[in-house]
Amino acid sequence: MLRPRVGHIQFINCLPLYYGLVYNNVLLDIDLVKGTPTELNKLLLEGKLDISPISSIEYCRNYKDLILLPNLAVAADGEVQSILFVSKVPVEKLDGHTIALTNTSATSQALLRIILRDKYKISPRYFVCPPDLAKMLMEADGALLIGDDALRVLYNPPTNLHIYDLGREWKELTGRRMVFAVWAARRIFAAENPDLVKEVYYAFMKSMQYSIEKVDEIAQAASRWEVFDACFMKDYFMSLRFDLDSFYQEDLLAYATRAYELGFIPEIPWLDFVEVQQASVIK
Repeated sequence: MLRPRVGHIQFINCLPLYYGLVYNNVLLDIDLVKGTPTELNKLLLEGKLDISPISSIEYCRNYKDLILLPNLAVAADGEVQSILFVSKVPVEKLDGHTIALTNTSATSQALLRIILRDKYKISPRYFVCPPDLAKMLMEADGALLIGDDALRVLYNPPTNLHIYDLGREWKELTGRRMVFAVWAARRIFAAENPDLVKEVYYAFMKSMQYSIEKVDEIAQAASRWEVFDACFMKDYFMSLRFDLDSFYQEDLLAYATRAYELGFIPEIPWLDFVEVQQASVIK
């Protein structure tokens, strides 16, 4: 039997999904490949993965080769906690200054540039580098961090730095929610293996639902091997949204439209989904 190659974001934000996959024994039926968003983007687009989370902006750039899995995303309605801009000075004073962008996320790179341009009316200089805050701020006056690196800053915030949550900044700028990543299959793979893609999708949905119901248990488990306490972990998990309903789809397209207007993507995509039976939307 064909074992689909499935990507998994190796950040705490996707721990609930992984926890549910383990509990439901899904890992026996798939080849799970862990990596950063940037690494998984590359593997999926190169055909080395069949199904994977992919950064929203990379889906927008490659939507003709991909098909979305319904009701699955990494999103936030305001505060996201793990997508942070850290600055030596208030953001309003950064016009013309240098900003370091983590090389682990394409969506957040574009999001920060949109926010700084549209909300704060500034035009900094940017460069991309690995996510090491101390090294980033040796060469820049501000730094974009995502995932676990951002959570560590939020958990023990430096007293001499200004911290901005990009989910909250986007909400204040546009009034919209932000979709950071979606789940997609390679269109060719989905056409050749429709039943298998549906099986993976249903397993994801079942695993996510289980994890949301067990959020206290997962937060407690995470606190045993991370620096964060269980209360912090639960608050973080509860701030995330994992669905992609019609409202989130509209907000994703609003982000894509602005990214297109600023030249970050070549065209505005359409959202094409795998056809499945109606499943409960994750809240």
